[in-house]
Amino acid sequence: MLAKKTSKNQITLPKAIVRQIPATEYFDVSIQEGAVLLKPVVVSVAGERLGAVRKKVRALGLTEDDVKSAIRWARGRKR
Repeated sequence: MLAKKTSKNQITLPKAIVRQIPATEYFDVSIQEGAVLLKPVVVSVAGERLGAVRKKVRALGLTEDDVKSAIRWARGRKR
């Protein structure tokens, strides 16, 4: 199948390809052996992940001081 790059560096994917990757909005783009490789990526909303983290912290019974202490510990580690 043929696709053309526009002057704005945009490429329209052929319908036959798009049908095989439904509901995909974002792609990881790389070059492998001279070919452009598009890998579908699922991007989550930051708020969704943050809510899940907060729920887990509550379930574990962690306090704000526990979290601050863990951050200090992590920042003090040698890399």
